Amino acid sequence: MSAREKEYGFLRANALSLAFGVMFVITLVGQALSGVADFNAQQVANGLEQVSLLDYVTSSSFGVDVMENWQSEYLQFFLYIFATVWLVQRGSSESKRPGEEGPESDEEQKVGRHADEDSPAWARTGRLRTAVFARSLGLLMGTLFLLTWAASSVAGWAAYNSEQLGQREDPVSYVGYLGAADFWNRSFQNWQSEMLAVGSMAVFSVYLRQRGSPESKPVGAPHAVTGQTS
Repeated sequence: MSAREKEYGFLRANALSLAFGVMFVITLVGQALSGVADFNAQQVANGLEQVSLLDYVTSSSFGVDVMENWQSEYLQFFLYIFATVWLVQRGSSESKRPGEEGPESDEEQKVGRHADEDSPAWARTGRLRTAVFARSLGLLMGTLFLLTWAASSVAGWAAYNSEQLGQREDPVSYVGYLGAADFWNRSFQNWQSEMLAVGSMAVFSVYLRQRGSPESKPVGAPHAVTGQTS
């Protein structure tokens, strides 16, 4: 850690994660408030009793909306992390340079005997622990995707059956819901938007710049320069 970094207090040194954490809470509260208002408007239109905010945020209707978005975001990062190991986009700051595809050598990754003194312990030990740690980010994102996808399927199943009962139709089993068009429509409409966003970012970063952002090439960098962010 440099002397300049040591001068930063906790808030400045963690401003990015803290800012997005606050924005996450604000937008989640906003979703809950607008969601319960919309839900109650539909209840009134159907001649049904309105629900409280607490009842709404603990309902399957709110749960499925939240989980659908979370699982699509984790899917995006999971695929992007692994795809960028082997796939490149010439000229994009989001990509490695052509010819650098693959997991790279132990020396390049500072693994085992090539690790620095301040490298994480699991990067130095070798064998299974290093192999797991070397893939830990992608594994975590993949696990979070599977967990949130499972949660969204359960919440979606409950919401679907609630609608079925409201229309005086028979509810379906969980397995039956997994094969229903409603489940896959909900999934694909979120997944396709994430694929579009990631693909667009990879291409736009070839020709466009954002001064000062680590996600962009330097303003004066040639379009053909790949992977350069500083």
